[in-house]
Amino acid sequence: MVCRTVADAGDLTLVAAIDTSQIGQSIGPLIGYPKLDVPVSDELDRLLEARVEVAVDFTHPDAVMDDVRWCIGHGINVVVGTSGIDDEDLAEIRGALEEEGGESNVIVASNFALGAVLMQHFSAVAARFFPAAEVIELHHDQKADAPSATAIATARRLLEERASTYRGPGAESLEGVRGGDVEGVRIHSVRLPGLVAHQEVIFGGQGQTLTIRHDSVDRSSFMPGVMMAIRAVATRPGLTVGLEPLLDLPPLT
Repeated sequence: MVCRTVADAGDLTLVAAIDTSQIGQSIGPLIGYPKLDVPVSDELDRLLEARVEVAVDFTHPDAVMDDVRWCIGHGINVVVGTSGIDDEDLAEIRGALEEEGGESNVIVASNFALGAVLMQHFSAVAARFFPAAEVIELHHDQKADAPSATAIATARRLLEERASTYRGPGAESLEGVRGGDVEGVRIHSVRLPGLVAHQEVIFGGQGQTLTIRHDSVDRSSFMPGVMMAIRAVATRPGLTVGLEPLLDLPPLT
C-alpha cells in the first residue's frame, strides 16, 4: 500500500522496493502499475543503486533497527512506521545521526493515522483534568507486539500531562486481568481477526467518565500520514518522534 500510494503521487517517484519475498518480481504489477519496472530486492544496496532520497520502513521489530542503522550510515532519510522502537532505540538513532554529521534525518511514528495523532493530543489535554485513565488498544491477530507502540506513547503523554499521580486498586483474582501498569496508567491489549488498529482512552473522575477513541478500519488510513512524513523528513534535522510536530497543533500550555 505504501508503494502504491507513492506511485500515485505526482511529486514522488517509486524507485526501489525491498522485501524478503517476491524477489525479482516487478513491484509495478503487484500494485496496479504494470508498466512500472521496479524489481523487488532483498538487498539494501539497491537503495543506493536507485539513488533513493527517502526510505520508508514498515518491516518487523527484529529488523527495523538494522535497516535504520544502514540508512543513516549511507546518508538516506528514513521514515519508520515499524512497531518496537523503544527509548533505547531512539537514543541510538539520535547518536548515530550525530555521528554521521546530519547527512540524513529520521522520522519515527508509532501511528501514521492522523486521527490517532489527534486522539493522543486530545488525551493529553484531558489528562490535566481527570485523575485516572486506562488505555485499551485493539489490533489484528497478526500484530507482532503487545502493547502497541501507540498505546505506550499515549501512556507516556498521559504521565507527562496529568496533574497528580493515581493508582487504583491493583488486586487481581486472575493474574494480568487488570492489564499492564505504566506508573498507574493501565494498558489492555486485544488481538482478534477482523480488527485493523483501534484505541480508546477512558478517563475517570468524580461522577463522570470521558472516552476518546480512534478507529482505523482500513490500512489506507495510515497513508496520508506516511506521505506527510515522506515529504517533510528532508527538512527536519535529526530525529523527529511522532507526527504531531508536523501538524502545527496548538501547544499544550
